Amino acid sequence: MCAGLVIGPTAQAPERVLRLPRTLLQLDASTWLVTDLGAWEGARGAVWRLRTGADGRVTTERVLDGLHLPHAIARGPDGAVYVGEMSRIVRFDPDAPVPGDTVKPVVTGLPDNRLHAHRHPLSMFVFLPGGDLLVNVGAPSDQCSGADARTPADLCAESEGDGDAASLRRYAYEGAGRWSATYSVYARGLRNSLALAVHASGTVLQAENSYDFDRRWSPFEELNVIEAGRHYGWPYCFDISGAAPQWADKATWCRSGAHTAPALLLPPHAAPLDMLWYDGAMFPALQGRLLMSWHGHRSVGGRIASFAVDERGVPEPDVQPRFPVYGAGMRPYGAGPAATPVVLTPGWGLSRGVRPQGSPVGLAVADDGAIWATDDRAGLVIRFARDE
Repeated sequence: MCAGLVIGPTAQAPERVLRLPRTLLQLDASTWLVTDLGAWEGARGAVWRLRTGADGRVTTERVLDGLHLPHAIARGPDGAVYVGEMSRIVRFDPDAPVPGDTVKPVVTGLPDNRLHAHRHPLSMFVFLPGGDLLVNVGAPSDQCSGADARTPADLCAESEGDGDAASLRRYAYEGAGRWSATYSVYARGLRNSLALAVHASGTVLQAENSYDFDRRWSPFEELNVIEAGRHYGWPYCFDISGAAPQWADKATWCRSGAHTAPALLLPPHAAPLDMLWYDGAMFPALQGRLLMSWHGHRSVGGRIASFAVDERGVPEPDVQPRFPVYGAGMRPYGAGPAATPVVLTPGWGLSRGVRPQGSPVGLAVADDGAIWATDDRAGLVIRFARDE
């Protein structure tokens, strides 16, 4: 596998076109759309069109601008293109003479950080079989530990209150590019569901970015199999059944059946931000495997990893699982269940004076089977293809 730079700053051309590229969508053999946060404040986000010419040169065109933290982009059940901003999901036509004139909100009222601090303001969404929208609503804080964190019933006011944060919302599809204006809470106790995917079998997977403990090897990130009505533990629990320090009184609850434990643990502070099942022809050895981007800046992050899966699309746990650490080889989990990944991007760690550690975000499989990825910290779009 070799990596080729589609667009991004180089020593010869250091100017940055994409400020914070996040996710990708292929339109045709030579054309892609890429979301760009622009900055972490203000309406500075955009959607770009990247087009590769017959000579191999890539041209860029800003098709939408003035967006608030655009992250997710996908085709809907009606074939239209949808983009998730901080507080809404919109539809637009990238092929219209003026794409901005075609923007139409389809989901509104999602949380934002314009009036108060919000740690996880980005919206991620996937389409369920039948067209329903499953939408991430991230937790406003890290551990729900403020002075007003608890309700009179000793529950987290952020996740169990009226705001329904730290959850996945389900919006029913009404057909013809319309969704219900009201939602149901599909699952709770999920700190931030940016890595969210639906398998062909119908399985919904969520890769959890866990608490920001100062400890290097704790807590583990999580891979959750999402089922309707379940509570996955935030902010009360971490790892399989441990109670978070601020919620030690929930230890019994974390060990009970009321808490749905992760299907697998993932490396601590890996920060998974996207995942998909490889279905291309270029890499037969990857066929059906789960690919996942690890965005974390610590020595465990900065990778694209892959896992063997069962018929539901869920990674299969190992007897003695290990995870990769830059500069230290492989480290045992010491707990489980977990699976040892195959890393697709070895050597993407920090090389002082040469390059920063990788920061992969979005993943996509092209029509030709190549794997495309973004690196937001470096402003890159990268294509991974077979060595010839």
